Amino acid sequence: MLWKCNRHRAFHYTFEKAEFCQVKKIFPIIFILISLSLIGIIYIQVNWLFTMLENKQEELQHKVITAMDEVGQSLVEQKGSLPNLKNPKGSPNFTWPSDQFMKELNRPSTIGEKFTDYEIADMLERAFRKQALKDTRFEFAVTSNFNLISYELKSMNFMREAEDTIHNKAFIYPLLVPSGSNYEGLVPDETMIVIVPNIKKIVLKQIKWMIIGSVLFTLIIVAAFFLTVSALLRQKKLSAIKNDFINNMTHEFKTPLATISLAVDALRNEKVAQDRERSEYFSSIIKEENKRMNKHVETILQSALLDRQEVKLNLKPLSVHRVITDVLENFELQLQHKHAKTTLQLNAVKETIAGDEVHFTNLISNLIDNAIKYSKDNQDLCIKVTTQNTNKYLVIRIEDNGIGMSKESQRKIFEKFYRAHTGNIHNVKGFGLGLSYVKTMIDAHNGKIKVDSTLGKGTTFTIELPIVKQPASVS
Repeated sequence: MLWKCNRHRAFHYTFEKAEFCQVKKIFPIIFILISLSLIGIIYIQVNWLFTMLENKQEELQHKVITAMDEVGQSLVEQKGSLPNLKNPKGSPNFTWPSDQFMKELNRPSTIGEKFTDYEIADMLERAFRKQALKDTRFEFAVTSNFNLISYELKSMNFMREAEDTIHNKAFIYPLLVPSGSNYEGLVPDETMIVIVPNIKKIVLKQIKWMIIGSVLFTLIIVAAFFLTVSALLRQKKLSAIKNDFINNMTHEFKTPLATISLAVDALRNEKVAQDRERSEYFSSIIKEENKRMNKHVETILQSALLDRQEVKLNLKPLSVHRVITDVLENFELQLQHKHAKTTLQLNAVKETIAGDEVHFTNLISNLIDNAIKYSKDNQDLCIKVTTQNTNKYLVIRIEDNGIGMSKESQRKIFEKFYRAHTGNIHNVKGFGLGLSYVKTMIDAHNGKIKVDSTLGKGTTFTIELPIVKQPASVS
């Protein structure tokens, strides 16, 4: 019967291990696929934003050129026109000007002579408004100089904006007399220059909500990616923890079950049944192994209660020194078996805390048991327990000269079900719940715990617990 049970457990463990290996193989593929998808989406989004920015810039430039064309044609139509000097009817006092004045007056006029800067600014504003560029700021100038050095007309801030050729965009429109006109060659060629400051800023303002939306949804996708990866990692970790737990539980229960089975077979033997002393011996073995199994079951159930936060502490003034002494007395046989040397330096003057006696005793027992479990086989165990006071805390240190632990193990030692890796060797018993329970109870007592360890040299657990201000009767 025991063989069938073990065979079933072995099959179950093999199945769980195969399932874990399958998850381990699939995970990198999923991670790579999601990463490539995310990189592709971000790349497309960035390209789309840059393309949209260029298109909007081209659209804005086209609108500015269209508005300038409208104003430019209007200005060219009036370029070179002469004033009307006919004698108005009913004006007997009208006198004709002199020949010199008439010669100057009949000279074709330029844009700079025909219009003021305010008039051209007004014409450009109306043209910009027609092109849906109402709030677009601009500066302008009109010049007949080929090198664009001197200007006939210019807006107030034109020269300042003209100096910034990096952020500002300049548009040039030639104001030429139409070919075949009577004034062709009589008036100088002129140029209208319009500068739009910070054209990229204007475009970015137009598409800011598109950019914000794109960035927001990209961040949501990135967050979803990391949540997915973290969930997969948690699932992977839980799968590994579950497999370790099943494996540990198998080894923990296999030994007492085998011992009980052998003891029952022995009791069925007629010779043993007739020998009362031997019968009681085998009965005591069954009882002890049954207690051992019950203890394991209780540990698992206690862990489940801690997960549901259903444990309520019965806090009262508690003597820490008494608890430490009692725990070491309970471990006396195990310590003798290990040839252990125990050193007590209980130096704390204020050693009374508000604690739950049952749970506090258990957490000290777990730390002592941990020192015994992880001791060296080729060296006598040394355990040193010291206490001392700080301003507000009672400090307890439990040191051993055991196998120690790595930095990685120190970071994870208080995690539930975590056990330091010892390969396929199962000489260290337990479910990986002891130190998790210790950390939970220390937190419940408003204390702190830390571990310092060197691989191959030993481990030190340091506990800080708030002391009772006015020690009452010690339980």
